[in-house]
Formats: sequence, structure tokens, C-alpha cells
Amino acid sequence: MRITTPTRALGIALALGLSLALSACGGSSGTTAKSDINCTTGAIKASGSTAQKNAMADWINAYQSACPDATIDYQAIGSSAGITDFKNNQTAFAGSDSALKPEDAPGADARCKTGKAINIPMVGGAITLAFNVSGVDSLTLTPAVIAGIFNGSITKWDDTKIKALNSGVSLPSASISAFHRSDGSGTTDNFTKYLAATAPAQWTYGNAKEWKAPGGLGAKGNDGVAAAIKSTDNAIGYIELSFAQDAALKVASVDNGAGAVEPTSQNAAAAITKATRAGTGNDLKLNLDYTIKEANTYPIVLVTYEITCQKGLPSKDLALTKSFLTYTASDAAQNGLTDSGYVPITGDLLTDVRSAVASLA
Repeated sequence: MRITTPTRALGIALALGLSLALSACGGSSGTTAKSDINCTTGAIKASGSTAQKNAMADWINAYQSACPDATIDYQAIGSSAGITDFKNNQTAFAGSDSALKPEDAPGADARCKTGKAINIPMVGGAITLAFNVSGVDSLTLTPAVIAGIFNGSITKWDDTKIKALNSGVSLPSASISAFHRSDGSGTTDNFTKYLAATAPAQWTYGNAKEWKAPGGLGAKGNDGVAAAIKSTDNAIGYIELSFAQDAALKVASVDNGAGAVEPTSQNAAAAITKATRAGTGNDLKLNLDYTIKEANTYPIVLVTYEITCQKGLPSKDLALTKSFLTYTASDAAQNGLTDSGYVPITGDLLTDVRSAVASLA
């Protein structure tokens, strides 16, 4: 399907993807042929999203294996910190699970000097409600109950609101340890957008990259939250699917109104395909519909953008940034996500992504 207007749904397929890479080590995509990569030399730094940390690791490992004279250093420090690094001219691109916000765009554009900063979607994912409750293998939650857990009004696992959704499940009379991100996070921004859109009566804190609700427990990064859930009895938290899989955590199904839906890559893809274009030209900002109520469609999703200058990157960074992002947008790199819990970009949106990368100058 062609994407020609902001109101037309985007064709994006789904899959799984997982690993991590901040440099030459890590990752598992050893099957990428060198012919998929147009090597250049040099070194660049990038930082931001922890959600894409595992995918970025595979991509960097594949690129550097093919191109030994190139070094790409990606630091998964959270979307907010990544955008700050980019605005401060510390990195060639930022990874963010939310597109540039109006308050960040002027600083990003100013850094680019001769052009504007653009949002290039490179990978999608499901935000799971991962939990660690002894004896509980399956769990169904609704938007109102999720909001109640994270706003602190539902404090026990055997609360009547949770029990009503989980007939036959033996829920303990234990206090809930609800984990949120302690760092500025695009995952938090998407999660709170979901709560604000689907449970406005229960969630009155709006959406932001910073956690606004009182109480709860904080941990840094998707991997930090996953580790905290894993090590804490009666815990729950929101993390990207690949991290839940990596930590072997159980995840809840979500009932948005059309029945309980598991957070699989296929079910997340079904929601992401309904995204619409909000950006113009080579700025590919998307709008996600968190209120979707369809069978086999998981509603809590995110898209990670690589944010960089369409024009104005220093010459020392431009060639390698363009070469690397050209590779990440290739069929080989996108198809490589299907093993580990991510949603690859496909179809007309992928064509637009490649055009945006090609426009970097």
C-alpha cells in the first residue's frame, strides 16, 4: 500500500530481534554478506534508546565485521540522554523511541547548522508487562487495571480487579512491586501515551519520557528494569519484548476491548501497521493508535527512530553515518531482526526510510 498522506495507514511487517552492541563485540547476525554493506572508514559515536540496544548490537557487529576500518560506538543511555548528546554535538545520531518533541527540535536543528534534524524509523517493538509472581504463569490485564497498578491504587496481586480478569489463576495476597524507568525514556513516553489514551480516568499524569506518577520503584534502562523484575518477587514492569525474552520473564496479555492479546512480534506488527504519517518530506515521524481494539493486535507498541541531520553533519561523520544507516535499512539488516523480538520496517515505509537516509548530505 502506498503511503502518500498523513492519514493513510503504514505498511510495516513484524518479527522478532534481539542482542546488543556498543562496539565491535556482541550480536549474532553473522550471516550478513559483505555485499550488503558499502564500507567506509572512520569512527562515529551515537547514543540513546535502550529499547533498540539489542538490535543495534547485531547491526554494529555485522557492519564492523565487514568493515574492519570502521568503528561505531552506540551507548544505550536512554532516549532523553541520547537526544541531549545529539543536540550538544557529541554524537552523529540519536536513537529515540519517540520522535523529536517540539521543545527539542530547535536545539537539534541548530546543531545541524545547514539543515534540519529528521526522524528516521528503523525498528519497532512491543512494550510488554513483564512479571515475576511465583505460581502465576499467565496473566491478563486491561488498560484500567494496568493504570491502577502503576498509579498505586491497586497494590495487591489478589485485588478483586485483577482476580476478575484471571479466573482460575491463584493470585497471592502479596504487595505488588511496580517498576518504572528511572531515566528519561522513550519507552516510558510510549507506555504513558498508551495509559493516557486508554485509561484517562485512572491515569491522570499524561505522557512524558520522565516518570511522573508517585510511588513505584525505578530502574535504569530496559535491561535494568528486566533485571529488577527478575530479582524481585511479586514484581511487574514495562519493558521491550526482546528484553523480556532475553531474561526469560513471563509477560501479561492485554485486553483493549477485543479479547486478551499476547505481546508477540506478529501481534505488535498488527498494531504498528495502523500507524499514520505525522512528519513531512524525509521527516518520517509516525502516529501510533494505542486505542486499537482488534483481535490478535497488541496495542502497547513503540517505534525507534534514528535522529540525525538531513544536512549539516560534519564531514568526518557523514560518510560513515550514511553508510551504516543504509545498511540498517537494508533487507539483510531488517530481516535479521526476526530472531529476537523486534518489528522490522517493510513495504512503502521502508522505501521512504531508504530515501531519507539517501538524502543525508
